[in-house]
Amino acid sequence: MLICMAGPRIPSLNWLRVFEMAARTESFARAADALNMSPPAVSQQIRALEAWLGRDLFERRARSVVLTEAGRTFLPVVGSAIGSVEATAASLFARGGAEPLIVRVSALLAASWLAPRLPRFLAAHPQVQLSVVAAINDAEFHRPDVDLSIPFGLPPGPGQTGIALMGEVLTPVATPALAAQIRSPQDLLTQSLIEVTSHQANWYRLLPDPAGWSTPPRFTYTDTTLIALGLAAAGGGIALARAPATDALVAQLGLVPCLPGLQADGVETYSLVFAKSPGPSRAAQAFIDWVVAETR
Repeated sequence: MLICMAGPRIPSLNWLRVFEMAARTESFARAADALNMSPPAVSQQIRALEAWLGRDLFERRARSVVLTEAGRTFLPVVGSAIGSVEATAASLFARGGAEPLIVRVSALLAASWLAPRLPRFLAAHPQVQLSVVAAINDAEFHRPDVDLSIPFGLPPGPGQTGIALMGEVLTPVATPALAAQIRSPQDLLTQSLIEVTSHQANWYRLLPDPAGWSTPPRFTYTDTTLIALGLAAAGGGIALARAPATDALVAQLGLVPCLPGLQADGVETYSLVFAKSPGPSRAAQAFIDWVVAETR
């Protein structure tokens, strides 16, 4: 859905904060308590935002409010923007002598590989106030609002340098029941294969030679491996695990290899990227040394 704006800028950014809180609490009264406002003031600001957008964001009910389709579409954008501002402010203006560090990481790597390891870094470096920002698409890595980035398959930009961390190994995974049905690569052609369109390395690195296909493969497409693995865990087909980045997530979802030994190397790598000048801060250098050691 496209929400058409009635002007170049929203007149009051506080409208967005009020909208986000009302959506989260599903109540103008609870939002008012959380924001130290009166319920009529919350309602007035929501009405002003709706009038400016030209769309209703909430359905008003007797004791609660429910997001409309337009509201549900708008909420993730608002929540992400507010969260980014809060995380950046906390890192830039750290208190008590903490050393701020903002790291933007590919969402898949952040969720499945980095998060389980981060407690070790935080325990070893208690002076670092760390903010991890997940990136869904490549465009987010071009924003200069972080100290370090870990993108996938992107070379360093102008004025940046990079350290190659790791590649990936592709393995077909599915629920145990579905994996038990796959006894040869040809059997893959009889199942729904979940393809991630944002990766260069795909199913064609693992499937049998097309000349030997008994039937063309059936694909279900998505743009993230996170969704692909979730769909596979729900019995929606076979996905490609991308070790080591997906190891923890595959285990958490209960997915297993379809054909042990059927693997292929990917073609892209995760890299640690940072500005050449003025160079990494002490906190950033500590993170660089730690993450390089973890990948080795």
